[in-house]
Amino acid sequence: MATTGPSPSPRRTSVEIASQPECWRRAADLAAKRAAALPRRGERVAVVGCGTSWFMAQSYAALREAGGHGETDAFAASEFPYGRAYDRIVAISRSGTTTEVLALLDRIGASTPTVALTADPATPVMHAADDVVVLDFADEESVVQTRFATSALALLRTHLEAEGALPAGVRTVAEAAADAEPAVGEPLPAALLEASQITFLGTGWTYGLAQEAGLKMREAAGAWTEAYPAMEYRHGPVSITGPGRAVWMFGELPAGLADTVAATGGCLTAESGDASARDPMADLVRAQRLAVAVAEARSFDPDRPRNLTRSVIL
Repeated sequence: MATTGPSPSPRRTSVEIASQPECWRRAADLAAKRAAALPRRGERVAVVGCGTSWFMAQSYAALREAGGHGETDAFAASEFPYGRAYDRIVAISRSGTTTEVLALLDRIGASTPTVALTADPATPVMHAADDVVVLDFADEESVVQTRFATSALALLRTHLEAEGALPAGVRTVAEAAADAEPAVGEPLPAALLEASQITFLGTGWTYGLAQEAGLKMREAAGAWTEAYPAMEYRHGPVSITGPGRAVWMFGELPAGLADTVAATGGCLTAESGDASARDPMADLVRAQRLAVAVAEARSFDPDRPRNLTRSVIL
């Protein structure tokens, strides 16, 4: 009689993706405890990071400025404009060892207050920044970032809530975590699993999420993806879409864009924008899961993607 062996263990990346709702709640609790280290209302702030962390910086910067908290810019750490004055610099680095981030903090020195968000309290960033907020509960074994990045954004979003305002239509982190719970397990659309190319779109703070969704697919699965502000889609990127390809919108779909995508023969994934629509950060959870699923279908290991390391140290 044939015997059946044990079921294969889930990918570490999948385990980390599924833990995000709880991580976001813990990040929200931490935001209240470490509020003094985070940007104050009215400050002119720069947020820096590399890769995924840069995209989370983009989302936070757009949220903070749209909520009336003060001018906020986001930069890849290597592209920071040192001649520009800021009241505070926020650096996001999961590993705390990224060369470009450490070089920036070293060059800034005592000229501008700095705070770093990291997952590892035993790394150089602990001494490079004036203050550090440690999200060790969101650290990851996988090379591909998922829960640390979104937990860092959850912490910063919660701080904006506590400071008095979120942009209109943006949910609380508690609501985002509730939205993410079904997103970690619901079936993924077959059209996305089979798509030969996906264009991710966003507006305002969700453009950073669209950028991150595209990066996850490229990192984990070697997939052909692109990301744009939603209104830029008609200005060239639409030419890529066609039968067997897809467009994924984070947040509310601009008027007329559904008809544009339909005319190409491509598949559109978008929330309706009404009260029933999930938080865009919860929608990113689905994109993370799609990256893992496509990687496995292509016989790639999403936990150990090609040509990547946990931290870039030059």
